[in-house]
Amino acid sequence: MRNNFMSSSYFSSMYLDSAEFRQAVHAICKLYHQAESLYEQGIHLVSTDEKTGMQAIERIHPDHPMEPGQPERHEFEYTRHGTQCLIANFEIATGQVIASTIGDTRTETDFVSHIKTTVDTAAEDQWVFVVDQLNTHKSAGLVEYVAQACQLDQPLGEKGKSGILNNMASRMGFLQDETHRIRFVFTPKHCSWLNQVEIWFGIISRRLLKRGSFTSQANLKQRVEAFIDYFNQYLAKSFRWTYIGKPLVA
Repeated sequence: MRNNFMSSSYFSSMYLDSAEFRQAVHAICKLYHQAESLYEQGIHLVSTDEKTGMQAIERIHPDHPMEPGQPERHEFEYTRHGTQCLIANFEIATGQVIASTIGDTRTETDFVSHIKTTVDTAAEDQWVFVVDQLNTHKSAGLVEYVAQACQLDQPLGEKGKSGILNNMASRMGFLQDETHRIRFVFTPKHCSWLNQVEIWFGIISRRLLKRGSFTSQANLKQRVEAFIDYFNQYLAKSFRWTYIGKPLVA
């Protein structure tokens, strides 16, 4: 059985007449529907994003357990121990969360390192990453990594001055190139709902983060890693993505 998911009508009226917007949404939905066949061909389609500001909150007093007619209750007092950032990959075909990264920041260097670590899990395979348009997802460092990993012998230019590295638009065009073994598909702006990893972020928030008590950042990291292992072993299923990219109207 798969988890059943159908997006709600998040199309705002400002987008309904945008052919480019509809085309981008349709292309991502089409990829989702092809995920299993792509996986069989050695092509990994993964939804990638950062979950920032995960708080290591330690409850000062223990929870009050459930009783007949009374739900579990949390004490309101807590101690903060800082935050962590999770960069996660949700593999569309399998429902597995693979090669996650947990750390203090989400810099350009962090994201490039995360993508490299992910690709290294199957270094000869093809990879398609669905990401939003955060500036670190269109960075010069990411372009340089993809060019090196794909053994592309072409001049990249200079950041802010010329060539592929010139600006975010030119870098985005390079990263989207379908001829590359490693490529990126960008969701339109204001379309976080289109990135399937966001559904999984909701799962970990409900099942762990909102109800947890964490004694330190290290404890938070360990608990998140343990949850991912548990999820992959017992809960992982591909989402049944029924939306096909058409505008949803009344």
